[in-house]
Amino acid sequence: LPFLFKDEQAFYNTTQTLGQELFKKLEPKGIHGLAYWDNGFHIMSANRPLHRVADFKGLKMRIQSSKVLEAQMRALGAIPQVMAFSELYQGLQSGVVDGTEGVPSNFYTQKIYEVQKDMTLSNHGHLAYAVIVNKKFWDGLPPDIRTVLDGAIKDATTYTNQIAQKENRDALDKIRASGKTVIYTPTADEINEWKKALMPVHKEMEARVGAATVQAAYKAAGFVAPK
Repeated sequence: LPFLFKDEQAFYNTTQTLGQELFKKLEPKGIHGLAYWDNGFHIMSANRPLHRVADFKGLKMRIQSSKVLEAQMRALGAIPQVMAFSELYQGLQSGVVDGTEGVPSNFYTQKIYEVQKDMTLSNHGHLAYAVIVNKKFWDGLPPDIRTVLDGAIKDATTYTNQIAQKENRDALDKIRASGKTVIYTPTADEINEWKKALMPVHKEMEARVGAATVQAAYKAAGFVAPK
């Protein structure tokens, strides 16, 4: 959900509480959850500044296939366009799409900054991965092996999350150094405006995952609705 997490700590807190409850719900489906791996916060980009909600009006914004992202872009007044990640650079270069969103490390490695004039550090969304395993396979392992693997996964999670944060910081530094893209940090007032515009997305998603789940996410993340 847009702006659910105010910072990385809020994300980690949620994975240790609600995240574990969601893993339990996967057990009857034959899936055992091991961890959540962080890939960082999403930022926005386009060939014009994106400071206010009105700045999105009419922009064709590339998204990955997601009901949340589709609703998010529409709420901002943009036109969501599902496009394969491998086609994004060319799509932006040719003008098939006007902008996109994603984590800074991807903006750098895929050279998105070469074909986008403006980036906004909105931190409106968060990218993470659930590390899962076949439950039957996991349960069939000797207890001592499971214990060792649990420890290894815990260490790998800490390492992965640290690397993700560093790669995103380094990516922003390199993009700034390139001089090809203006990186803008929105004001508190601007972020509050974005949050207000995107609250209907939260309500819309209640119909998909249930109001109780959304409220549980709010509690776990310490989310406070904008005023």
